[in-house]
Amino acid sequence: MHAGSMQKAVVLVSGGLDSATTLAIAKSAGYACYALSFAYGQRHSAELTAAARVAEVLGAVEHKIIALDLSSIGGSALTDMHIAVPDHPSAGIPVTYVPARNSIFLAVSLGWAEVLGAQDIFIGVNAVDYSGYPDCRPEFIAAFERLASLGTGAGAAGKPFHIHAPLMRFSKVDIIRRGMALGVDYSLTISCYAADRQGHACGVCDSCRLRRRGFVEAGIPDPTAYR
Repeated sequence: MHAGSMQKAVVLVSGGLDSATTLAIAKSAGYACYALSFAYGQRHSAELTAAARVAEVLGAVEHKIIALDLSSIGGSALTDMHIAVPDHPSAGIPVTYVPARNSIFLAVSLGWAEVLGAQDIFIGVNAVDYSGYPDCRPEFIAAFERLASLGTGAGAAGKPFHIHAPLMRFSKVDIIRRGMALGVDYSLTISCYAADRQGHACGVCDSCRLRRRGFVEAGIPDPTAYR
């Protein structure tokens, strides 16, 4: 089917394992996918190269990278170079949480969706194997979906938006197995919070630990390039 005749969806693509799987799920559901990534001042900018690879290989109609410098407000180990990325689990909300990041990203994706005439937005948040971020919870996604329809011209015109979080209840093992079944090449992805410029993963941050454990428990060789 030609992309012009398909229902459009904006898919947030970070370059990581979860968002690549989400893009593959949206594509398999028959959507014409418009991939959206952010250069938000993150220390692990190699993920943007990965996002471009993933968007191309998985057949996104378009991939847009928007510059949005959250390092100007800091408050996270991912946007403030003076805050170290932890190499062990911590209690509570970790320092790798970026304040209001998913609210900001979804708001921008909502704007692009409205311009495209798309009523569907996909995001790869997960509330099972994740780091405890408050903006990865189902309550947040449901609340943003209500906001999306209340605060837009499309919503006011009777065209509500749907925020899809297909990985919400998946374990990391489930995510990897689903992605493999859809043909996702995880060697293209970068999940590390502190990847170097070549995209080599640290192997010790929370994201690396969850990713590595997922491949081990799935019984699938880990394609990650560790430094």
